[in-house]
Amino acid sequence: MTSRADDDPAAGHARTLLRTATRYSGSRCAALCLVSIAATGAGLLLPAALGRALDLLLAHAPATRWVLCCAGLVLLLGLLDAVQTVLTGTVDARTTAWLRRRLTGHVLGAGPRAADRFGSGDLVARLVGNAAEAGTTPAARAALVAALAGPVGGVVALGLIDWWLAAVFLAGAPVLALLLRAVSRDTSESASRYQRAQGRIAAALAEAVEGVRTVRAAGTEDRETARVLRPLPDLSRAGHRMWRVQGRAAARAVAVAPLLQLAVVAVAGVLLTRGRLSVGEVLASSRYAVLATGVGVLVGRLAGLARARAAARRLGEVEAEPTTAFGARRLPDGPGRLELRGVTARRGGRTVLDGVDLDVPGGTTLAVVGRSGSGKSLLAALAGRLADPDAGEVLLDGVPLRELPHDDLRGAVGYAFARPALLGGTIGQALGLGLPSPSPGRIREAARTALADDFVHRLPDGYDTAVADAPRSGGESQRLGLARAFAHGGRLLILDDALSSLDTVTERHITDALFGDGPGTTRLLVAHRGATAACADAVAWLDGGRVRAVGRHEELWRLAEYRAVFGEGARPADTGDSDVTPVSDTRGGNGEGHDGMSGRIRPAAAAEDGTAP
Repeated sequence: MTSRADDDPAAGHARTLLRTATRYSGSRCAALCLVSIAATGAGLLLPAALGRALDLLLAHAPATRWVLCCAGLVLLLGLLDAVQTVLTGTVDARTTAWLRRRLTGHVLGAGPRAADRFGSGDLVARLVGNAAEAGTTPAARAALVAALAGPVGGVVALGLIDWWLAAVFLAGAPVLALLLRAVSRDTSESASRYQRAQGRIAAALAEAVEGVRTVRAAGTEDRETARVLRPLPDLSRAGHRMWRVQGRAAARAVAVAPLLQLAVVAVAGVLLTRGRLSVGEVLASSRYAVLATGVGVLVGRLAGLARARAAARRLGEVEAEPTTAFGARRLPDGPGRLELRGVTARRGGRTVLDGVDLDVPGGTTLAVVGRSGSGKSLLAALAGRLADPDAGEVLLDGVPLRELPHDDLRGAVGYAFARPALLGGTIGQALGLGLPSPSPGRIREAARTALADDFVHRLPDGYDTAVADAPRSGGESQRLGLARAFAHGGRLLILDDALSSLDTVTERHITDALFGDGPGTTRLLVAHRGATAACADAVAWLDGGRVRAVGRHEELWRLAEYRAVFGEGARPADTGDSDVTPVSDTRGGNGEGHDGMSGRIRPAAAAEDGTAP
């Protein structure tokens, strides 16, 4: 038989999250539950004490002890209420913080998949708003126990006074039970719709903020505002529905509860006339009838729990996204040889890379070129395991990346991106990101290699300047990203379009330093300029998700289609004459500049026709 968690993975993950979160604050939840029950118990004792004091006063008997008992119960209720408030706030804050830490770690562990599925804005809404609402669940559950104890205790107390009173109340109890069930169901549905609309607004707002310059340049501020706020009617409808659900529940409670209370008081009056009850017991019966019909408290608690469960389910959807699993096989000493064997990767139902084979010897530089959409950035992500292929495997020095421990993999592979995110309090901390103990000398040397040292020194506090206070151009940001990659070291350096914002002079200096004589680091470079590709030991030409050819840039330049990748030469259909044979046509043979289906880099003679840039 299939479990509920198997039928709905998000709901199963949500339940697991809430159970674990409750255990995390288990001692405080237990204390809150005890305090709440103690407050309920004191509230149940108070009517009996008042009734007894009233009977003694009417009989002109000494009642000082009972009056003092009533006063003590009132003070105790005030103290317990204050403790309950503090504990509730503490449990909510601890649980919310735990959920945010857990989900943030999970999102980062899942990598780009989570952002691709939900969008950055919606993820932020879930981790901020929904986590705060789901974080109220443990405290709300503990308080619900006390909220249920009140009506149950009221019914029991009525039965102790006289069984007729309990019987009259229980006759109308099914109506209250149906009312509470409907409130829980309808509130959960409307809360889910409300939170989904919030997520859509957050996602659209994040997109608008990220593209604010484009919006301003296009003069479409009003149109973009309308797009961001388009889900507002859905949000309004869901919000109004929640209020209507609770309003109808309150109205029904107002209609049913007073009738039950009136029936209990009427029966108590009849029993008073027959001498079965005293005046004090009639007073106590009226108070217990109010406690027994405490639907308003239950409605509020159940509505809060329904909203929290809906929020927890949205967190469960994120938790259901699989994270990257790492192995335990150690990375042996090696030159950084990178191999892609039959790598296939799909995105959005489309095959982006199809059976890619590459063999990059250690210490060499491979430039990856191709038209937009050919899969260059995805190949770069697979090479350092920022993503996993759908088929095939990627190896570093003979070890599949899936089998490497996290620390070994991240210590061996360095990355630089076209739009680097500089994380850290200061520029120096941003450049040392990921290093166990970054030394200032190492960071400055890396910055000098990336031609970033001069402009960093011009900042107000140099390398101690806060990242937020360091104005920089796109090219300067790229140089800082390159400096971070150079400081990282490792045996494999992957540059994903990391030179695109640099001027040609700066790019030339950096490529000279990058490709010159130095440590034997293997370099994989996504290139868009012919001059950059010409500096590499070999070029892998991607076309339609496949490796079209591997060879020296000077050799590939003889192909008109290859020149067209850089906007040079003839039309793509004009193939021209060339000695380079496409990889796809040489499976099992040897083409000049590459080695059959493996795409292995081999030394090749420079072109003699002088056509290369």
